[in-house]
Amino acid sequence: MSRLGDIWQSLPVPALIVDPDENIADLNPAAEDFLNASAKALQGQPVWDRLAVDAALDEALTRVRLNETPLFVNDVEIGTGDRPPVYCTLQIAPVLGAPDHILLIISPRELAGRMTQNHTVRGAAKSAIGMAEMLAHEIKNPLAGITGAAQLLSMNLSNGDLELTDLIVAETRRILKLLEQVEQFGNLSPPDRQDVNIHDVLDRARRSALLGFGANMKIVEDYDPSLPPALGDPDQLLQVVLNLLKNASEAAPGGKGTIRLHTYFEHSFRLRRSDGRGRSLPLQVEIIDDGPGLPPAIRDDIFDPFVSGRENGTGLGLALVSKIIEDHDGWISVDSVPGRTVFRISLPRAKGPNPKER
Repeated sequence: MSRLGDIWQSLPVPALIVDPDENIADLNPAAEDFLNASAKALQGQPVWDRLAVDAALDEALTRVRLNETPLFVNDVEIGTGDRPPVYCTLQIAPVLGAPDHILLIISPRELAGRMTQNHTVRGAAKSAIGMAEMLAHEIKNPLAGITGAAQLLSMNLSNGDLELTDLIVAETRRILKLLEQVEQFGNLSPPDRQDVNIHDVLDRARRSALLGFGANMKIVEDYDPSLPPALGDPDQLLQVVLNLLKNASEAAPGGKGTIRLHTYFEHSFRLRRSDGRGRSLPLQVEIIDDGPGLPPAIRDDIFDPFVSGRENGTGLGLALVSKIIEDHDGWISVDSVPGRTVFRISLPRAKGPNPKER
């Protein structure tokens, strides 16, 4: 392969060459991933049958061909029909030596913006949790004393007054339970990283859910059978999936609904952290439910501690999920509209052969 061909194959963003008839003449591996289809299946296909762009591009394409100069279309939504559209910058450029051919380069912007913003928010959340851990330790002892005093008082009270002491005991126990959940953040040990078959983890969580909190739910498996092992702690990943299944089950109207467990491999997915390091996170796990969706007021803060969409919820379940995934050097995100909520977990793969070689 020529050096130019090497560069084309190595481009980290989707790139397509479009012929004069607006058909796909060529595309790089990142574009194959973006369109979720192979180059062999896509070549010769009308490009606008595979790409849905929320902008009028006829005039832009004409200008590029006539003037032979590139142009940018900023903040445009681009979808494929297989996944929700994402905000992108679209670069349109002429192909030198190929008259009337156009180069399209798609640079997704929404994910990068969310990552930068969420890392800042989660850094602040860690500080808040650290402060809460210290306070939890100091508060638990006085609360235990209050509970004991209320129980002693109840021994000499009439039935009418017992309601008050019972209320004191019940509320102090509720606060103690909340404080124990806060302390769990500090007591969570680092993940014991090993090769993990993520489908085994999902199956354990599914069976546990169907025997308990999700007994009235329908849980559908939609797995990529060629998915390689993940690198992680199986017990902690099981806790993550159980928390997400429990949330979906509790959100379902009447406790009845459908949850889909979907896995797939996306080798172009990389997370660039605040220190500039990049990490490949090709293993994708999605927990998809058909419930009412997240309340709009908390949708952007759902992984923050003490943010909950349920009455009497502690708001610590998803914060713990986020912490476990971050400790695995992974990424978790959510897309939610009424009738479809998708929690997507991106994980590193264990060392081993390329999935295509497998």
